[in-house]
Amino acid sequence: MTTEVAPTTTAANRVGFNQAFSDAMTITWRNIRAGWRVPDNQIYMFIQPIMFVLLFAYVFGGAIPIPGNDDPDAFRKYVMAGIFAQTMAFAVAPASVGLADDIQKGLIDRFRSLPMARSAVISGRVVADLTNQAIVLAIMIVCGLLVGWRIENGVLGFLGGVGLLLLFAFAMLWVGALIGLSVGSPQVAASAGLIWLFPVTFLSNAFIPTPTLPDWLQPVADWNPLSSFVAASRELFGNPNVFATDGFPAEHPILLSLIWVVVIIAVFAPLAVRKYKKTASK
Repeated sequence: MTTEVAPTTTAANRVGFNQAFSDAMTITWRNIRAGWRVPDNQIYMFIQPIMFVLLFAYVFGGAIPIPGNDDPDAFRKYVMAGIFAQTMAFAVAPASVGLADDIQKGLIDRFRSLPMARSAVISGRVVADLTNQAIVLAIMIVCGLLVGWRIENGVLGFLGGVGLLLLFAFAMLWVGALIGLSVGSPQVAASAGLIWLFPVTFLSNAFIPTPTLPDWLQPVADWNPLSSFVAASRELFGNPNVFATDGFPAEHPILLSLIWVVVIIAVFAPLAVRKYKKTASK
């Protein structure tokens, strides 16, 4: 007498979309709770953007003129979108550190042993960090209003600007996920997630008008992806928006920003998922 054995399947093959979504939400809630259980991390996450707002508003507020604008508060109105976009770009760090920490602690191996969708580990991390970034953005908006920044393009423009900034954060979180899965420790992930962002940030229109740069750097700054999101946010918020040239980035910053979102996610999301599968199979 023989016993018929059913073919084995992996957890990833057994779950459908609804189960994958439920698993992702479970991991999202786990990551959110784990983050709030470490107050030091949350304090740093909130203090840094507030510090940037106050620093640029009161230290550099009267030192950097905006070409073609005589408003004494023009720089404060100009710089806020740059601070918002920079902070959304810095979402790379928590995503990379969080995943690297999970790998180091062996949580990835524990998740592998559970009957859950493999995609839930990365998507849960991304959604949890996006939730934190939304809270940080709300805090910065309140701080910006307190230091003199104003929304001058109506409610729809404001909502469009916030939505675009969160899309930027969502795209950058996939970059952070790939970095976190590729390095050996949270300490390395923290450095690898930020060190390349500083030249990207300062070689953009985030903090200075690009016409003040040398002629050969102006096109580089105008085509910088961060510059697109900053310029698009300024346009949606109704803030001063200065470009060095009259090319495509200056004429279509919102469209270019959406293109960058698609490109970043299309490149880094599959790479992050592939890297996770390789990591989980070791």
